[in-house]
Amino acid sequence: MLTGTNKISNILLIYTGGTIGMIEDEQSKSYLPFSVESVLRFVPRLSELDLSLSVVSFDKPLDSAHVGLNEWLKIKNLVCDNYQDYDGFVILHGTDTMAFSASAVSFLLQGLNKPVIFTGSQLPISKVRSDAHENLVTAIEIAISQKNGKPNVPEVAVFFDKNLYRAVRSTKDNAESFDAFSSPNYPVLATAGVNIKFNEAFITPFSKKGISPLMHIEKNVVVLKLFPGIDDRFIKQNVSAPWVKGIVLETFGTGTVNLSADSIEVLKTAINNGVLIYAVSQCKIGSVEIGKYKSSSVLKEIGVLSGSDITSEAALVKLMVVLGNYSDNKEIENLLISNWIGELTEV
Repeated sequence: MLTGTNKISNILLIYTGGTIGMIEDEQSKSYLPFSVESVLRFVPRLSELDLSLSVVSFDKPLDSAHVGLNEWLKIKNLVCDNYQDYDGFVILHGTDTMAFSASAVSFLLQGLNKPVIFTGSQLPISKVRSDAHENLVTAIEIAISQKNGKPNVPEVAVFFDKNLYRAVRSTKDNAESFDAFSSPNYPVLATAGVNIKFNEAFITPFSKKGISPLMHIEKNVVVLKLFPGIDDRFIKQNVSAPWVKGIVLETFGTGTVNLSADSIEVLKTAINNGVLIYAVSQCKIGSVEIGKYKSSSVLKEIGVLSGSDITSEAALVKLMVVLGNYSDNKEIENLLISNWIGELTEV
């Protein structure tokens, strides 16, 4: 435990793995995970912050490529189990799937009114030029920041390279730059420079309602990305599998599709059999507007649901969460097309 002088805030640091906590093997030159205690050794001045910092780590730190549904539930449970004892939470996570994990935890932690800040780095903290130090310190600062005794950011967010993003609006769009994340259709929640400037108008207001977490995730969901020349057999194979309960359909532009009459019939049959099809755009910026063009009106006719300007990452995990926790199809449909926790702009 690291303790500052005033101990204003209690923060729980949850270490899942990722580049931030890796060290280069001298022989293979590949990155290998090491302990969270080793990570904190590289940031000795954390003790100067006004906080009490506790740490919990996954038994086996994971590359984010291997973080999935079970780990999302584990993170959710760690937050819930420790919710009353801490003022905020910082999650150290690999960057490649951080937007998926952060979005999933957002949907699972219904009623959240404390900060849960995901962060990581493009280079290991042991590297001289690493971005890990600033990302970690600033994420913790955001987690402890308050105004009038209430947290400045009572929601799940991603902090990376000076910007704080709403988790369900975030996406990783750069594998090379320290500025690896963006929020294509929603303003940043805060910007860190000499001072941290909070964009209060776009942050979820504090609520006294209290946390009411969801418990399950449905895994039988697929993503179907359209492409020029897509074959009817490919559509049928992905849509008609008996185990499929939900499909995120990545359309062109504002919802246009290149589906044949046979493929449309396959989608229609699936929907009639209870499969939910949720349309999003392959474009980072903008929104699906089913029916705006003739080539998208057919989706509206057969009952495909519009995801508006939701990210593909948030669409997938939202579909998984609503299918896992609700049974009434009409209620599920209403949740999918509605702005539940700030993940989309309602038309």
